[in-house]
Amino acid sequence: QEREEPRRLSKAALETLAIIAYHQPVTRAEIESVRGVSISKGTLDLLLEMGFVRLRGRRRTPGRPVTYATTDRFLEHFGLATLYDLPGVQEMKAAGLLDLSLPVGFEVPDPSRASEADDEDGSLPLDDEAPEFAQDFVGERS
Repeated sequence: QEREEPRRLSKAALETLAIIAYHQPVTRAEIESVRGVSISKGTLDLLLEMGFVRLRGRRRTPGRPVTYATTDRFLEHFGLATLYDLPGVQEMKAAGLLDLSLPVGFEVPDPSRASEADDEDGSLPLDDEAPEFAQDFVGERS
């Protein structure tokens, strides 16, 4: 009888998950910008499949990129009641997780400043009925 081994997240997957947790809602391009490297498609697929991440909506910017956010399963797995329980700068420094010589202008996001109900992030809800490509800018030729 086979026992199902718990899946271990790669370093890349954990970094991606942390970026999503602290910066949500966040696009793939924004994740890559924070990490400084591109992420393989499989990384986001794995996080979606494991139920730690969900599609949150679409950014109101050209291309309408999909945004990602964490799920309740993410909170449960990591023993968090809410996103406000994510460690802040002081806790991470105390735990030795942040180098004390942070780059100039670097700021660790504070999840307590963001609200789940706050839709000012410019993201639209995912809509299966929406056309894949916006065509309202294409004029009719006569």
